[in-house]
Amino acid sequence: MFQIIRADGAAEQEFLRALSARNTETDARVTESVSAILRNVREKGDAAVREYTERFDGIALDRFVLTKEEIEEGYQACDPELRRVLERAARNIRAFHERQRQQSWQMGDGVNTLMGQRIMGLAKVGLYVPGGTAAYPSSVLMNAIPAKVAEVGELVMVTPPGKDGKIAPHILAAAKIAGVDTICRIGGAQAVGALAYGTEQIPKVDKIVGPGNIFVATAKKLVFGTVDIDMIAGPSEILIIADESANPAYVAADMMSQAEHDKMASSTLLCLSEEFAQKVRQALAEQLEHLSRKEIITASLRDFGAAIVCGSLEQAAEISDAVAPEHLELMVEQPLELLKQVRNAGSVFLGKYAPEPLGDYMAGPNHVLPTGGTARFFSPLSYDAFIKKSSFLYYGEEALRGIGADVMTFAESEGLTAHANSIRVRMK
Repeated sequence: MFQIIRADGAAEQEFLRALSARNTETDARVTESVSAILRNVREKGDAAVREYTERFDGIALDRFVLTKEEIEEGYQACDPELRRVLERAARNIRAFHERQRQQSWQMGDGVNTLMGQRIMGLAKVGLYVPGGTAAYPSSVLMNAIPAKVAEVGELVMVTPPGKDGKIAPHILAAAKIAGVDTICRIGGAQAVGALAYGTEQIPKVDKIVGPGNIFVATAKKLVFGTVDIDMIAGPSEILIIADESANPAYVAADMMSQAEHDKMASSTLLCLSEEFAQKVRQALAEQLEHLSRKEIITASLRDFGAAIVCGSLEQAAEISDAVAPEHLELMVEQPLELLKQVRNAGSVFLGKYAPEPLGDYMAGPNHVLPTGGTARFFSPLSYDAFIKKSSFLYYGEEALRGIGADVMTFAESEGLTAHANSIRVRMK
């Protein structure tokens, strides 16, 4: 069960250090192994991808790209009720991200001067979707829909197949609903390499997004620079600020909703009394008995769970900002007022009827969020992640003569006489 500690003490600092330490561990052997895989894929293309798919996934494949018929077959095989839910979620996600659109713009008189900025969707984006028990259709929607809103030229999804060579129907249904253009049945570090470098069958992309295991995360880190990536996600986390008006049963349920992800996931409660923390503990014990991932939840709460008793909501907000959590719930009487005091959080959930799973699946805001304190400077995945900006400028002769002397003075102050000369030859 989670520990109960007081703010401003050694126990609090030790707990917060333990949270940070989860994100600093690296594995040199994994990096070495992934580097070899990427090098081989870069040199041998499909042959290397085929070799690793057989070795790691136990299946021999000659063709990686699914046909439209295979995608439709998977879509139809998906439970109709789940398809309905996926469609509803997709509408909400699309509506939210449509509001993030940016417009190209220009300034100047259009005769002597003209300058501006162009907004363009990336040409090709790769989406990694895990397989097995971590095959979540929600991740497909959250990654693919903003890309389509940004008018990405081609969205290429890679995901490992089952032993039968097929991809789970609910993943194919989500991909079709989201508008994914190309689906490839490959996974692991070799899939990241194929997207980064291109192979005979897999197109080279400009950016790779999506979650994965340590091998996939390491591969994304290593190919960054060759392509862009979304982020390196760490263990999931939730922080809940609760006052005495909060329902302990709701708080307990929400702490466990994150704890079930992984034994490394963290669930932190910031409350105003030890009595309230004890009530949450009791509610948690009662609910835990009915949950399928009881063992994972117990381990997560034991190692990375805590209730920190604060002197005020203002102090709780300060601690929350220091943690910069992935998910922040403000389960207080006046959540909008407390929101004004919060600066660092991936996504904020307001009030007692906005639990974190609402954001994971249906509400619309993206669930791909910065972890490990990076919400201090990173933002959730959004429309912005799938666009690039390019500036342009035009000057006529009269306009250049009006500013040319100043440009030459500036250039010569930096010792760049060829820069100055570029202006001078036009001023004669």
